Amino acid sequence: MNYTGPKIRISRKLGIALTPKARKVMDRKPSPPGQHGGAKKRGKLSVYGQQLFEKQKLRLQYNIHERQMSNYFKKAAHSPGNTGDILVQLLESRLDALVFRAGFARSMQAARQYVRHGHIFVNGKLVDIASYSVKPNDAISIKESSRKLECFQESIRTAGAPPYITLSKADFSAKYLYLPPREEVPVVCEVPLVIEFYSR
Repeated sequence: MNYTGPKIRISRKLGIALTPKARKVMDRKPSPPGQHGGAKKRGKLSVYGQQLFEKQKLRLQYNIHERQMSNYFKKAAHSPGNTGDILVQLLESRLDALVFRAGFARSMQAARQYVRHGHIFVNGKLVDIASYSVKPNDAISIKESSRKLECFQESIRTAGAPPYITLSKADFSAKYLYLPPREEVPVVCEVPLVIEFYSR
């Protein structure tokens, strides 16, 4: 299932800040969680352990269920092209992911909540399904009556989008330009190890 536990603890374990609050804490406490933190001597991970760790890193960055992750891999594996690149493109095309990347939300978890609460439009139509697959050239916008909410006002002030998204802060909208190559997607993960994990 998608992770609902303490975001700071899992962020420190993965070495990736999943929320703005986690980023602040990790600046002060970069070591793993627990009484001994970084002082504890950790054994070297097995090949399987490395694959599992990278898979968990990728899954938790998108905050999705294991079954969803497995289904995305199967779809990527049956598509022509590089399986790893296609997997990342499928994940990045999720509506909640694009709401986060466009800067409308400060975390992936917040983006999912905004979608499910009916704040997000795609091509002028309300979409409340976080896993909705956005196509290149689709336009994403925040519902007009929601734009005055403090959470959106705060997010839009510091919003910045990757190259495959154009952002218009004036009208709280963004456009998904193209399926991004792996190097443009800001996820921290060794994707080949994820592919190896599911290919066992």
